[in-house]
Amino acid sequence: MDDGFLMEVCVDSVESAVNAERGGAGRIELCAGLVEGGTTPSMGLLQVVKQCVRVPVFVMIRPRGGDFLYSDREVEVMKADIRLAKLHGADGLVFGALTEDGRIDTELCTALLAVCRPLPVTFHRAFDMVHDPLVALETLISLGFERVLTSGCDSSALEGLSLIKRLAEQVWNRVSARCVTSGLFPPGGGITERNLQRILEGSTASEFHCSARSARDSGMKFRNPNVAMGASFSAPEYSIKVADVAKVRTLNAIAKNIL
Repeated sequence: MDDGFLMEVCVDSVESAVNAERGGAGRIELCAGLVEGGTTPSMGLLQVVKQCVRVPVFVMIRPRGGDFLYSDREVEVMKADIRLAKLHGADGLVFGALTEDGRIDTELCTALLAVCRPLPVTFHRAFDMVHDPLVALETLISLGFERVLTSGCDSSALEGLSLIKRLAEQVWNRVSARCVTSGLFPPGGGITERNLQRILEGSTASEFHCSARSARDSGMKFRNPNVAMGASFSAPEYSIKVADVAKVRTLNAIAKNIL
């Protein structure tokens, strides 16, 4: 935060993590399955990323894609993944859990936060699926989450900008000393070089979250066009998306000029 802001880049590979740091990211959110919005990465990935970068690495704890209503067995998986992530050097954790009626699952979040201690925890974009974001925010602050990643409950942070600003105003004069209000709501979702300035100026945020990825062609020379390794909507096998150093640097420069 030496420059008055912090850029967090979500990555799903060692290459992307290294590129994010080279471009100026101040923190990494490590995930698998970015096509699904991010799921828990392998511990092997965490270990190698920690060997290759020096910035803090926050680990996504999400056992599957889809909704944020978890079964008892899924909760056990989440607790086990938190313990393993801590063991293998995670600097922070990222998770979210909701009840069936779209409220924060306070009982589950309390239990997971206890397993996470003493590491800081971000409540991820499950927040964008809550029934009442203003009430949900009060709950998350009382539970002790350090930050809430949000697109303002809309399709992108730009579209949800008015709510992000309203959330910040709601707690501006009363968050505890350990919470810096401008860093409590890092906007995330659809952030690009074209809209970052508007988002930062409109949200008063001092942190933001992005993937800053570009597609690069696979190194495979032999290719079988008749087979796909996932569902029809999945990314093609011979195009790999990685964090783009130039994009990260550009976003960094834009933020420095604003904040």
